[in-house]
Order: sequence, then structure tokens, then C-alpha cells
Amino acid sequence: MGTKRHFRIWRGDGSGGELKDYQVEVNEGEVVLDVIHRVQATQAPDLACRWNCKAGKCGSCSMEINGLPRLACMTRMSTFDESETITVTPLRTFPVIRDLVTDVSFNYEKAREMPAFAPPPDLAPGEYRMQQIDVERSQEFRKCIECFLCQNTCHVIRDHEENKRAFSGPRLFIRAAELDMHPLDVRTDRKELAQAEQGLGYCNITKCCTEVCPEHIKITDNAIIPMKERVVDRRFDPITIIGRKIFRRDQLEGARVNQPNVHVTESPAPHVPSGVRWHSPTPQPVVAAVDDDGRMGVTEFTLDRSGAASPFGDDLKFPLPPERLRYQPPTPPKPA
Repeated sequence: MGTKRHFRIWRGDGSGGELKDYQVEVNEGEVVLDVIHRVQATQAPDLACRWNCKAGKCGSCSMEINGLPRLACMTRMSTFDESETITVTPLRTFPVIRDLVTDVSFNYEKAREMPAFAPPPDLAPGEYRMQQIDVERSQEFRKCIECFLCQNTCHVIRDHEENKRAFSGPRLFIRAAELDMHPLDVRTDRKELAQAEQGLGYCNITKCCTEVCPEHIKITDNAIIPMKERVVDRRFDPITIIGRKIFRRDQLEGARVNQPNVHVTESPAPHVPSGVRWHSPTPQPVVAAVDDDGRMGVTEFTLDRSGAASPFGDDLKFPLPPERLRYQPPTPPKPA
């Protein structure tokens, strides 16, 4: 035998609505979605509610229960006191279609703007090879069921409708991070796209999206923060800023075409541009990458990869002994 529970369910459409009270029987082991179905069957047959799998894997039954964005099929009635009133409202961030059903097309429009996975042109399907560590790093993001609870709770668009045009939201940020981490994705502008087109800078890392994720994806820690760090590394690195202040922008852009003749101690991999010392087993003194006038070349400020390797090597402790230095300062000309 069940118990009578007090529900307040929002009824209405885009033009307006109100909360209506229902006394409904609740049985042991039921979830909120079960109770909504009972309200439909016994008291309000015209109550609109979106649902599909009832197993927490389709993300259809997203709604706000007592003010918290949740999946109705995963919210057990046993978590509420018997005397507690359960208030069920539609997702606040998106336009209401009817009752508990909202128009979430905003998320799909933003998804269409996301550049698709771009594999190397010389690889055919079935020839992709990845290290297991690369698979595991992005596998967490693949768990997303697109319930859009993270989008709904993000205050950037929840409280500011005007930001929707410039902000893609947490769900798309994890997609951008997944593709940016993918070792076979050949696009190099995903960080710039996230900053300039998807509104990554709007996020101030409150972690509210992580708190409501039913798949327990660490959206902020594992996706948004790493993307922000890579954007900062490319856009706000002090050396790059100095280079842009010293040289004109057109010189910086043109420098990518006219690379200086820099001595490299070991032939780099095919995908590494000339002049960047990624691997060097035995450090050898070489001449610094300077122009004829003795100044450092512009390309030193425009390396095409974030966090470029130090010319001193990887995993070395400082200060370095003189024999470990990879280059020597240019010898000043002798006075005539």
C-alpha cells in the first residue's frame, strides 16, 4: 500500500502558466517519472512530459525537481521526506513548449557549428591507431547522454538570454576538448575556435555543470579548465605578447612562411616544423636562431604548438651546467 504525496507541477506553455497541486499515491521503489505517469493516468491526461528509456541513458526526462536540474527517471522518491512537497518544473534555461517539455534546439544548433572530427587525409577508415592512454583520456566525455542539465544550470545562459548567441555551453566544451585531445585530429584551430566562436571565456568555473551531470563527468576539471589553459598558452603567453608588441602583426603572419635557417641537432619528425627541437639525445652547442643583425628571429615568437619544448631539453633541472646548453650566444664581431 502506497502513501499519498503532495506534488506541485508546472502547467502551461510559452505564453505563461502556473503550478498546480496534485495529491498522488506513491509506492515503494518508485521514481519521480513513475509518479508523473500516474498523474497523467489518473488526474491530468493532458500533462505533457518528455521521456523515452526510463533507464537514465537517453536524457529525455530532464526537468527541475525542487529547483535542482535532474533526470526524473533517476530521482527516487525515497530521497524525499513523506511530508515534503515535490515541485516539478521545466528546464528554466530553454523556452517552454508545453508543461514539462522545453525546446532544446539551441543545443543542436550549437552542435552543428562544431567542426567535425578531421582525420589525416592519408588514413582510411579502419586504419586509425591510438594509444590506450589517448582512448581513456577522452572516453569520459563520450559518456554524455545529452540530457542538457549542464546547459540548463550554467548561469551564463540561464540568467542571461542574450549570451546564447555567443556561448555554446559545457556540453559543447567537452566535445571541443575531446577533439582537441584526439591524436588523429588534424585541425589545429580548435582552441582558437573555442575562445572566439564558442565563448569559452564566459565560463568562470563555478562547477555547477559538473554537480548536475548524471554521468558524473568532470566537465570543469577535465575539459573546460584544460581547454582554458591551452587557450591561455596560445593567446596570452608572455613571450608571444612581447613578440606582438615588438613586431607588426603582418610580420608575425609572414614569418610562418619564411622560416630562418636554424641548425637542428637531430632531424625532427615529419609533422614537426623545421627549427623546433623536439628531440635531441645528445645536446650540442649550436648557433642561436638570430638574424643577420644579431636579433632573435620573429619565428621564435610564433611556434605553431602550445607549450613548445625548451631548447635546454625536457625534464632537466636548473641551473644547467654549461656543457648541457644547446646553444651559445652569438660571438660579437671583433673591433676593426
